[in-house]
Amino acid sequence: MPAGVRPSDSSVARGITDHYAPKMFAIDPAMRRAIRWKLNRLRDGAPPRVVDLFAGCGGMSLGANLAGCEVLAAVELDEAAARSHALNFHDGAAAHGLPRDISGTDPESLLNELAPSRLSTLRKVDLLVGGPPCQAFARVGRAKLREINAHPEAFLHDPRSGLYRDYIRFVESLAPVAVMVENVPDVLNYGGLNVFEIMAGALDELGYDCTYGLLNAAHYGVPQMRLRCFLIGVARTSGSTAQLPPPTHDHALPAGYKGTRDVALRHMGSLFDKTRYSDPEQGRQTLPPAVSAENAIGDLPEISFHLRGMHKKGPQRLKDQTPNPAPASLHAYAALMRNWPSFESDGFVYDHAIRFLPRDYKIFRRMKPGDQYPQAHDLALRMFNEKLVRMKQPPRRGTTAFNSLFSEYVPPYDPGKFPNKWRKMEAGEPARTLMAHIGKDTYSHIHYDSAQARTISVREAARLQSFPDGFRFSGTMNPAFKQIGNAVPPLLAQSVVSAALSQIGVNSPALQTSET
Repeated sequence: MPAGVRPSDSSVARGITDHYAPKMFAIDPAMRRAIRWKLNRLRDGAPPRVVDLFAGCGGMSLGANLAGCEVLAAVELDEAAARSHALNFHDGAAAHGLPRDISGTDPESLLNELAPSRLSTLRKVDLLVGGPPCQAFARVGRAKLREINAHPEAFLHDPRSGLYRDYIRFVESLAPVAVMVENVPDVLNYGGLNVFEIMAGALDELGYDCTYGLLNAAHYGVPQMRLRCFLIGVARTSGSTAQLPPPTHDHALPAGYKGTRDVALRHMGSLFDKTRYSDPEQGRQTLPPAVSAENAIGDLPEISFHLRGMHKKGPQRLKDQTPNPAPASLHAYAALMRNWPSFESDGFVYDHAIRFLPRDYKIFRRMKPGDQYPQAHDLALRMFNEKLVRMKQPPRRGTTAFNSLFSEYVPPYDPGKFPNKWRKMEAGEPARTLMAHIGKDTYSHIHYDSAQARTISVREAARLQSFPDGFRFSGTMNPAFKQIGNAVPPLLAQSVVSAALSQIGVNSPALQTSET
């Protein structure tokens, strides 16, 4: 069993420990020689070369790119996300845009196809990054599996929970100088198992010094409160130890985020004798304040009521462009989104498309910042009753006409069961966490501007996740939203990658974020 891992009292957890634990490899002399060769190359100024596993549309790749890396290849199963990655990093090359199942992907064959060179496979890749699918680890995903399988621990049998073993397999084959892994906080307490501790134990056997911890994107320049767990490993051959990056921004997080953190760490002391978990330095008041939603999207064109006819029901394509001249005063974050190296804006904004939600625009307008679904439902009932009072001959309760009018005003969801389904953003605060569910609806992020009275657009979601304006998404609106919600925020990824590079003696380009 990996160091520092002890099974819980759950019989399923006891069985899963051995089943999902990665094979422990001996440190291979060829790996050590390859890492030394790559360290010399990097310290001579050559750009680090990256392979991104479970890449999605490319949030981690984009952060690595901003940190000065060259993205060689990616592995991604989702078709639309794989096409987006190829579109942005490989000019849409068909081979790069193919969806790939990592379980059936051989590292050497992948690089021979996508990054051919005379170098041996062990010398081709400097950094390995990625985030194994989080659905099996997230508590929301667990609840769905319990419901489907009628078993309280059915989530432990989700095959996606073992995909981190393929990440270790790629490490053994590619001998990267550094590794980075991202996942949801619940990865630290998966049915009594700390999956990151298991990974760190396997990486230790391969010659890497590792640490992992919980980082909130709002503390790293992203206009979104998003708590995720990151693991950094650096080859001990480099003579360095792994450290998480210190925060760059300060923000007092709402109580719910502290609760999520506490749940993830609940058993850290009782279940594990030894861990490589570390708490990065928390935000300080001496740091700049977090980037707010208004800082992030306030310069984008308004989508007003007279333009709503452009957004009909059904799949929305993302080819439209809207002129977006820079205002005289531009926040540093918005300036970076417009001028991100290699992803600069061409003066237009793309993918600025919203969902067609005519029933709810009037509710959005009257919601207050921070209001959630119970407040929205109360507003809708009040507006419906106001409508009845204004009518000369209001329909009788229980009639078809009454029910039809009611449905024009009042959403059908039970406010007691869906308290967080809707939320109006606050202009002066970072947004709440964007999730993959925005691929189905965007009520969790209603625009703070009551005059516009709408949910956020694809481009606004991208801005809140720190994707620059020059980044393109493949597919229609729903797949694009899903890709954004699933992504690692590129600016957070950049902080993590830059930290790992600095620990092996490689300097990343400095970010230019001065205000204009």
